[in-house]
Amino acid sequence: MLLTVIVVIVVIVVVVALALAAVGFNKLRRADITAQEALGGIDVQLTRRADLIPNLVNTVKGYATHERGVFEEVTAARAGVARAAQGGSVEEKAAAEGRLDGALGRLFAVAENYPDLKASSNFIALQTELSDTENKLSFARQFYNDAVSRLNQLVQTIPWMFFAGMAKVGNREFYRAPEGQQQPPEVRF
Repeated sequence: MLLTVIVVIVVIVVVVALALAAVGFNKLRRADITAQEALGGIDVQLTRRADLIPNLVNTVKGYATHERGVFEEVTAARAGVARAAQGGSVEEKAAAEGRLDGALGRLFAVAENYPDLKASSNFIALQTELSDTENKLSFARQFYNDAVSRLNQLVQTIPWMFFAGMAKVGNREFYRAPEGQQQPPEVRF
């Protein structure tokens, strides 16, 4: 009788431990997948932004043909964002984004010198698209940081921390703007 009770208790403990392990594993993996998906959202918005840049540059080029250095800098920064979006680290993505922000600020400063350009419907439409993309990019960054916060909390708290190794999940880095790029570029028209 006593042996039966002990066996039943051991079986119940093993079943509960296995159930907790399965729940912990799945919870951590879901949180990690959400963080990966959120980082992909940043990549989508960075790519969308980079895709708008050639149209913007071509529109401004028609008015400001002597500003070749600015156009080359924007093009190089755009290429850097595209490369970072294809597989760079979070830090590389932020640095590429910061470089593009600076280049766009200089491009808009050039555009400011051309009143006809500022009134152009193409330029206005591109500016609106870029502004919309900036808002979406800001949301994507915040969504990623929220997902990373949730994942990091799980990885560092009991009981989930005991399953982090088994789930091959660890802390992730938050998305931070590179030094000097905490504020968006100033664009004045």
